Amino acid sequence: MDRIFNFLVRRFWYFNNKGKFRKLGNNVFIKNSMIITPKYISVGDNVFVQPNSRIEAVTSYEGVKYSPHIVISDNCTIQQNLHLTCAVSIFLGKNTAIAANVTITDIDHPYENINLPVERQSLRVNPVSIGEDCKIYNNAVILPGTQIGKHCVVGANSVVFGTFGDYCILVGSPAKIIKRYCFDSSAWRKTDDKGNFVA
Repeated sequence: MDRIFNFLVRRFWYFNNKGKFRKLGNNVFIKNSMIITPKYISVGDNVFVQPNSRIEAVTSYEGVKYSPHIVISDNCTIQQNLHLTCAVSIFLGKNTAIAANVTITDIDHPYENINLPVERQSLRVNPVSIGEDCKIYNNAVILPGTQIGKHCVVGANSVVFGTFGDYCILVGSPAKIIKRYCFDSSAWRKTDDKGNFVA
């Protein structure tokens, strides 16, 4: 009985929301979350978002207009309490999994003008991309301008900014590469601060 009820809840949600999104693939369910301006959000097939997430496409702020696009690709899973804000572009690749309490944003609030509150100053924006097959662990923060390659792992509580290639493990605040996959030895190997393999 529970399985039938859950199926009906998902189908009701899907048909009630399909026309609101820029794209909404098949077998998608976003459970008890706040979706702001869904017409700027493209969702692929087989995507599931757990409760209490906030996914917001920002179209204007302090008199400036934006054209945001959020892409959540096929087979992405997002656990509870995601906070995602986008004014330009945020891309999540296929099969990427986001754990609980993660923040992803392409927005920065400047503070240079001491005569204006921080929240009243114009935004700085920089696109974010997370490649396919990635895993972002609990409480990670992905900052504006971050580009993460495919099959990367971001450790819990990491703060990530910068460009990182494929097959990397990132940890820390600020996050650094601690391992990369070595195709010559078919193994994950430790790296130095510059991402070079070490013995």
